[in-house]
Amino acid sequence: MKLKILKLNDAAIIPKYEHPNDAGLDLISIEELEIPSEESRLIHTGISIELPQGTEAQIRPRSGLALKHQITVLNTPGTIDEGYRGEIGVILINHGKNSFKVTKGMKIAQMIVTPVIHVEVEEVDNLNDTSRGTGGFGSTGITANV
Repeated sequence: MKLKILKLNDAAIIPKYEHPNDAGLDLISIEELEIPSEESRLIHTGISIELPQGTEAQIRPRSGLALKHQITVLNTPGTIDEGYRGEIGVILINHGKNSFKVTKGMKIAQMIVTPVIHVEVEEVDNLNDTSRGTGGFGSTGITANV
């Protein structure tokens, strides 16, 4: 399966898997900018993609940026639909107390290509009962039953 990538900017770096069994391709910034504390910015990558038929790309945070600097992707996971051909942008948010500097060539997020399953939508009058029912939002408690 091939992911076609078009460089829109000379500074763009083609995403790659850093290790053979990695799930995500690293996305790289083509610009330098500051993200003040508690603010977000759109970071440009300078690339557009053509996804394989029946797939989507998900944009996810990098764990190191999250742990060390409280930087994450605002709309995690961001979805890139198969038909989108515009530039890949990453919305980063700074949850930290200090301003964060994004530099050219910095790995800012990871992109995972995954299959999409389309379903037939059917409106019904009721749903099957389950043991869980409508329980959610912490309904199972916060400690493990050991």
